[in-house]
Amino acid sequence: MKILVAECKQEVSSFNPVATLYEHFTINRGQELLAYHRGIESEIGGALEVFGARSDVQLVPLWGGRANSAGALEQDDFERLAAEFLQAVEDHREGAAAFYFSLHGAMAAAVELDPEGYLLREARALLGPQIPIVISLDLHGILTERMLQHCDALTIYHTYPHVDLSDTGARAARLLLRILDEGLTPTIARVVVPALVRGDELKTATGIYGKSIRQAQELEATGVALAAGMMIGNPFTDVPELCSQSIVVTNGDADAAGCAALDMAAAFWEQRQSLQAPLVSVQSAIASARQLQGTAIFADAADATSSGASGDSNAILAALLDAGYDGTVLLPIVDAPAVRLARETGLGQIGEFKLGGACDPRFVPVKLQARIVMLATGPYYFESWGNEQDAGDTAVLQAGKMTIIVTTRPVYHFDRSLFLAHGRDPQNFDLVVVKSPHCQDRFFIDWAAANYNVDAPGSTSANLQSLGHTICRRPMFPLDDGVVFTPAVQIFPLPAAETR
Repeated sequence: MKILVAECKQEVSSFNPVATLYEHFTINRGQELLAYHRGIESEIGGALEVFGARSDVQLVPLWGGRANSAGALEQDDFERLAAEFLQAVEDHREGAAAFYFSLHGAMAAAVELDPEGYLLREARALLGPQIPIVISLDLHGILTERMLQHCDALTIYHTYPHVDLSDTGARAARLLLRILDEGLTPTIARVVVPALVRGDELKTATGIYGKSIRQAQELEATGVALAAGMMIGNPFTDVPELCSQSIVVTNGDADAAGCAALDMAAAFWEQRQSLQAPLVSVQSAIASARQLQGTAIFADAADATSSGASGDSNAILAALLDAGYDGTVLLPIVDAPAVRLARETGLGQIGEFKLGGACDPRFVPVKLQARIVMLATGPYYFESWGNEQDAGDTAVLQAGKMTIIVTTRPVYHFDRSLFLAHGRDPQNFDLVVVKSPHCQDRFFIDWAAANYNVDAPGSTSANLQSLGHTICRRPMFPLDDGVVFTPAVQIFPLPAAETR
């Protein structure tokens, strides 16, 4: 069986003014795609293990594009990506038995606000209605009607922080093979919930949201559903179909799928108030940190590069300087001009720097004098997934007791990789700024004295009402008061007359 495999993944914040360009994507063509994913924690990596166990499967890798989270993709650049992907589908569609497509779900372009839906629709047009298409998605994806109409089934992450990328891909591969082997006819039910959520209660191992995930897992484990999930969307991707939603896939049983999706949605809606982030002001967090014996973690979710922020917020840096905080501090910031100045000034020298606001104009640069104690470049490896991140040219600055890792490009901060790659162990500092809403506990929480979710400005703030949504459907909790949830089931595939 000839099975096509492709990937297109990015998560954007509509409130990040820095646009994504074609060159920000890492592109893998043909066998490069499989070589990249083999052996790492990724959806395609997990799918490869399943497909590889079958001697009757011929994998045909088409094309893969991945970019770090950022602002919306420029339209011309999206069209270039789409053209490359669709040409690969066109070139290899003959004789194809099925298609596995690894997506994130929260992409957005300047004009095309549903890129994944566009790609699926066009791929379906090339492949025809009889070729099963199975997709995998991040639970922060924004699953649209167009996406649902043009895929046959899907699997969704069941963990946050995300530790089941491989498992999600493996579930997708097993489901695709069952469709081929057993002639399954998947039916998808979804219930849209008008709620956006953020905060510690979304941690699936310990938080309330975990109850929704365990409902989905039970549906899969008992065989009631072929796949199920509770998607919470990405509240920073301001697009028309932004929402939370329950998803249940059955083998042609619309009633069972609909009932299960309604139950999941109702339970989720009841918990919506608890699924908001309790935030502490930066000033209060600093005052508390002064009293600690041990390391304080300041979680700056508002500038989380993994959620789509620019990474150049200096709000906490400025507050620490204003407060005269005298402990040792470790913090990251994206500031390409500052890195260039550091390289021009030279290792070991002292320079006058203006840090922050290099990308997002809401941040006013902070002036400080610092010694350049390290200059570096090139990729390093994630603790979490084992794949590469590349911050570009990087400078480590020492300003008094502050150690500032300044990168040219934004990278993810949901583990200690950036710090350790530049010779700094967070456990050796009194205060560490982590630009991520959540990390696996072993990276910070397990050893830190306290963790503060600080209420700072930024394009991925957990203070959702502060962001300024203008496109998503309203009313929407918590953006609006008095939101009423009227449960309604949608069943896919839609009748042919309703196909978009």
